[in-house]
Amino acid sequence: MTRTLLGAMLALTIAAPCAAADLTPEQARAREIYSTLIAYNTAEGNAQVPVMAKWLAKQFRDAGFAEADIHVLPVGETASLVVRYPGDGSGGKPILLMAHMDVVAADPKDWKRDPFKLVEENGYFFGRGTSDVKDGIATLTATFLRLKKEGFVPTRDLVIVFTGDEETQMATTRDLTTTHRTLIDAEYALNADGGGGTLEEDGTPRSYSMQTAEKTYADFELTTHNPGGHSSRPTPRNAIYELADALKKVQAHAFPVMWNDTTVAELRAEGKVAPGAVGAAMAAFAKDQRDAKAIATLAADPGSVGRIRTTCVATMLRGGHGRNALPQSATANVNCRIFPGTPVDDVRKTLQGVVGQDVEVTTIGSPVSSDASPLRPDVVAAVTRAVHTLYPGIEIVPNQSSGATDGMYFRSAGIPTYGVSGMFAKDSDAFAHGLDERVPVKGFYDGLDYWYVLLKDLAGKK
Repeated sequence: MTRTLLGAMLALTIAAPCAAADLTPEQARAREIYSTLIAYNTAEGNAQVPVMAKWLAKQFRDAGFAEADIHVLPVGETASLVVRYPGDGSGGKPILLMAHMDVVAADPKDWKRDPFKLVEENGYFFGRGTSDVKDGIATLTATFLRLKKEGFVPTRDLVIVFTGDEETQMATTRDLTTTHRTLIDAEYALNADGGGGTLEEDGTPRSYSMQTAEKTYADFELTTHNPGGHSSRPTPRNAIYELADALKKVQAHAFPVMWNDTTVAELRAEGKVAPGAVGAAMAAFAKDQRDAKAIATLAADPGSVGRIRTTCVATMLRGGHGRNALPQSATANVNCRIFPGTPVDDVRKTLQGVVGQDVEVTTIGSPVSSDASPLRPDVVAAVTRAVHTLYPGIEIVPNQSSGATDGMYFRSAGIPTYGVSGMFAKDSDAFAHGLDERVPVKGFYDGLDYWYVLLKDLAGKK
């Protein structure tokens, strides 16, 4: 089927939200899957991720996927799920299709509705994980089942990768990219937990964000030490004062200005619509990354500074051992969001140089850094075509996220990763991790159509 004909057919099916009685068989199946997924409380500590993974595995098995192509991989109390849709090999290496099965905890007594029951009300689906990101699990699963039923043979393997602890430790992601690296080897990955479309409050489309990079999340502890003593006998040196002096130095330090293809393209696009001095600075920086006035304006804007440099900020304090004692130590947590391509230890060394050798600087945990994924013309073109079946002509804007998803581990492992969610929603609908999480019903069914078009475009016969 030609792309033009496919797009025209889909345009007829996505023109309006569907009432339950009017659902197509594909939509009804996707809704059934979605409802079942929401019912699993897959927050940390409930051991429900493996249960959900096994239920999903059964859906693929029952649809005709070979047992050898379905893998539930336990890691502690959680698990990941990998499902391979074999292709004929003519199109190149596999494509990964990613989402995560776990959710943030939700206390039912705080919600207006049961968070673990899919509720459709006033044009929205409510429930924990409806937006982060069981909608992606449901639409990717339903698309695989539909393509299998239609007898579709992709030109390359399509590999679902559903992780089990993205909201916490990301141990399943590390396990996949190390222990099971050959199982998930691919040319690139498409992540349902990133990117997506934004609607104006009146429902008209604003833009589509394609995530190609993520800043690295890293925590560092700054600690000062001295002998202490009785508080009635103060000394010139005091661990708390010395820590305060060190933090003032961190506050005053500005990391170097940085950019990549994604941030330049993103600022160029936003500069066209953002109001005032910040919008003008975005446009100016996109033209000249050394424009001092533009840099100063963006650096002073909390929503923009993270796009042009690594940022580090103090977030927590502890110190002293008694109200009447001089402190023997004081510690501050400094949280950094590190620009893609910058090694974590380089930031630690910079902080050490800023505060001096009398302050101990240590890295907490094992943060992972990654480079930005290149703006592949084939991926950008296919995503554009899929988005335009929903909203013709809408602009596709590359995006660098200051948050963190499983994608950073895949990028670090050498697999370019693109956040390309099929969901469109308003800014006022952003309730992920919060009370009464929701997504538009239309956005869910549109996402189902979007993934169908995108996968047939990238892995179908030309």
